[in-house]
Amino acid sequence: MRLKTKLTVEDAEIIGLKALTFLAEDEGRLAKFLAFTGLDPADLRSRAGEPSTLQAVLEYLASDESLLLVFAAGANLPPEHIGTAVTLLETAGSRA
Repeated sequence: MRLKTKLTVEDAEIIGLKALTFLAEDEGRLAKFLAFTGLDPADLRSRAGEPSTLQAVLEYLASDESLLLVFAAGANLPPEHIGTAVTLLETAGSRA
């Protein structure tokens, strides 16, 4: 994703999906996320594209600064884009 100064809801969804992929690539990271949210793997699969689920993924990353920084570096994103994406997804979810 090219760096932008202003993110859209679509950008936030893409960031959320990349973050979900990042978590799913490591069994331990995914297990901690599932425990944090109370979701089970089937719920996560069926709700993966929903703004509220993507928001939860990004909020989880934001709750662990070291994990957030690893994700942001790997995704070539400024870490502050995560907070912006959370806000955009929250707004998108409330409109759904």
